Amino acid sequence: MEPKLSQAISFALCLSNEGYNASLDVGKLYRIVQDAQADAHGLIRIVDESGEDYAFAADRFYRLQLPQPIEAALLAGTRS
Repeated sequence: MEPKLSQAISFALCLSNEGYNASLDVGKLYRIVQDAQADAHGLIRIVDESGEDYAFAADRFYRLQLPQPIEAALLAGTRS
């Protein structure tokens, strides 16, 4: 049986950190903070290396749908 995928995409893979070397790591998985206003402007709000959420150009990231058990484990690790 296939694992269920989360309805909302909660994670994105960083594809480019140009100009944001201290804030983003290429190839790292980042948690997405849902923000309809940012989406409407071609941005994605993510929790960066500082632990705070910021809006970045959406084309810097590839949104991923993870199986629910993996997403739950990753989200549990960010709630400390």
